[in-house]
Amino acid sequence: MKLLMRLIVNAVALAVAAWLLNGITISGSGTGSRIVTLVVVAAIFGLVNAVVRPLAKLLSLPFIILTLGLLIFVINALMLLLTSWISSGLNVRFHVEGFGTALVGALIITVVSWLMNVLLPDKLETD
Repeated sequence: MKLLMRLIVNAVALAVAAWLLNGITISGSGTGSRIVTLVVVAAIFGLVNAVVRPLAKLLSLPFIILTLGLLIFVINALMLLLTSWISSGLNVRFHVEGFGTALVGALIITVVSWLMNVLLPDKLETD
């Protein structure tokens, strides 16, 4: 259930970023197609953040400390660009136009994810 919630949070955060920024596009022939694309991209984004991001943070730890944590925003932007690149390789209609858009998009995704995690309960009741 927690995995499904993470997928939904990622999908909503990506949708908000795509809605606010012209450089992030989610294409599809209809609304249903765009929602499926969004869920697939959210899954790819979740996998990238689970596998690649910890390695990138570990390898760049001295620079993260040196920049007082600001390099994390750059790493998040690179994860969004990597998600776009993997999506295009899988023929999923998601594209991020350039590093500047990715940087602002990663910031929006971080804020929206944080807000949703604050608003959603930590543990879902199964009673």
